Amino acid sequence: MKRVLVSNGNPMESVVGFCRAVRVGPYISVGGTAPVDSEGKTVGIGDPGAQARRCLEIIKEALEFAGSGMKDVVRTRVILTNIDDWKQVIDVRAEYFKDIRPVDTIMQISRFVNPEWLVEFEVDAVVSDGTKPEMVGP
Repeated sequence: MKRVLVSNGNPMESVVGFCRAVRVGPYISVGGTAPVDSEGKTVGIGDPGAQARRCLEIIKEALEFAGSGMKDVVRTRVILTNIDDWKQVIDVRAEYFKDIRPVDTIMQISRFVNPEWLVEFEVDAVVSDGTKPEMVGP
């Protein structure tokens, strides 16, 4: 299967050896996405909701470059430095995923590389065949 590397121009990509996202066949993985602007500066310092929104906008753009979109996300991982911020962050997540309903994990870590970051997101997507999702269970 063809491997597509999605860059967002981060200068560290070539230094460290990573991409914002990788697509292999219908599968797309988007790595830990921090709340930064195009110059690498932190967006929304002190505001977990604003940081969550920035992370998700970066992810949305990466998925689109990979020929996909938020509708194809099957898993999100929310990584926080303060678990008490979960509600603000999840409220923003719901703006993007309430109807899509991917599985989710929320976790706390001690810190990120940049101490201004309060949240990072990771997502996995599978490009859909266009059929409507089916809800099963009680």
